[in-house]
Amino acid sequence: MKTVNAQAPRTNPPPPVAAGRALASLALSMLLASLGTSIANVGLPTLVLAFGASFQQVQWVVLAYLLTITALIVSVGRLGDLIGRRRVLLAGLLLFTLASALCAAAPTLGALIAARALQGVGAAIMMALTLALVGETVSQARTGRAMGLLGSLSAVGTALGPSLGGLLLAGFGWPALFLVCVPLGGLAWALGYRYLPAERPARASLRGAFDLPGTVLLALALLAYGLAMTLGRGHFGLLNGALLVAAVLAGGLFVWVEGRVAAPLVCLGLFRQAALSASLVMSALVSTVIMSTFVVGPFYLAHGLGLPALQVGLAMALGPCMSALCGVPAGRLADRFGARPMVLAGLGGLLLGCLLLAVLPSGLGVGGYLGALVVTTLGYATFQAANNTAVMSEVGPQQRGLVSGVLNLSRNLGLMSGASLMGAVFAALAGDPGTASAEAIARGLHLTFTLAAALMTLALLVAGLGSPKRPASPRRSEACPR
Repeated sequence: MKTVNAQAPRTNPPPPVAAGRALASLALSMLLASLGTSIANVGLPTLVLAFGASFQQVQWVVLAYLLTITALIVSVGRLGDLIGRRRVLLAGLLLFTLASALCAAAPTLGALIAARALQGVGAAIMMALTLALVGETVSQARTGRAMGLLGSLSAVGTALGPSLGGLLLAGFGWPALFLVCVPLGGLAWALGYRYLPAERPARASLRGAFDLPGTVLLALALLAYGLAMTLGRGHFGLLNGALLVAAVLAGGLFVWVEGRVAAPLVCLGLFRQAALSASLVMSALVSTVIMSTFVVGPFYLAHGLGLPALQVGLAMALGPCMSALCGVPAGRLADRFGARPMVLAGLGGLLLGCLLLAVLPSGLGVGGYLGALVVTTLGYATFQAANNTAVMSEVGPQQRGLVSGVLNLSRNLGLMSGASLMGAVFAALAGDPGTASAEAIARGLHLTFTLAAALMTLALLVAGLGSPKRPASPRRSEACPR
């Protein structure tokens, strides 16, 4: 994938041993940010009893973390560009680790929710800057493998959370769900402090150029959108509509402000780069589709095929496990054959997997579903490694944190939209999943993944349109700091 800007210069990576340990710090950071989401879910029923609260109140333990990440991930990425990505990442790791300890010691539900929001700030920094620091940590020839490793560790965190959380919950109680992150966070910080390469100081013209009005407006827009997509579990009401309107208004004001300030949070000229814009759109579409497997899959397995809860859980763990296993090989393929061909291959795999799910005969049972899921997951792992490699290999050094944040944001927005919108589509097509017949559940699965296949077809079209047909324009290249 080529952007309209020239290839970004890269700093010299550290020696192999130091690079490996620096990459271990980045990988642990990605693992912890992902684990922070998945491990808390399993503890919600226990927290209801521990604090004498309702489920609606306790779910804010998860929402506070996710919404904070969504609202801040772009801003903290830009902050890393301005004052130093290594410095900000280490601060984020320290904040995440301390907040994890505060979560474990929380005396009330309100204190736990506040500590989770603080933990989300650290996780936002970790997610935004791990991808951005790959360029300073490994050589360009190994970027794909590094991106694949980070993707694998993110998937490991997703897959490990429920099982590890269950063991900790049974053996040590709910505080252990958060205490487990403390030693891991300390290890990631120590490795990063010792082995992440020192960075060149930011230019004097960039220091202090943090766009506070833009940061506030973007955070408000993303927070409103995140709430609209998560409240009501896919059942849209007046509050959801009002939040969407607020998100649009705040987003419009954000764009207006960014076009007028001297040092914008997000340089709007970046989005005139067809390849970058295409990568962001594809990332959102792919994330929407992959979330559909997590939303629809359990209902199909439990109510369509009649599997018991344990078997449903094992079947649902296959996707994250496959992603974890395939991340590094997918990154190697991106290094060998180029990122753009592997982006197309990943999208093709996703489209094939969606088509298989759209026509899946119930008679094939769980084996048929898992076969289609494997194809879908292989496509997803290939796309993620290649798309991340393409974007972060070619972005300018002054924009890596920002672009990494925007790339992560596109993924998060896709996941939220997939959980809410695709879940609502499935419920509308199948009826109440708790009482619908097996035939209705199967029909809902088929039609939902027909829509998912259409989204993947759209992503392939976007990939084609995002291929620049002419050389870079110097005027556009200079529109944003490199």
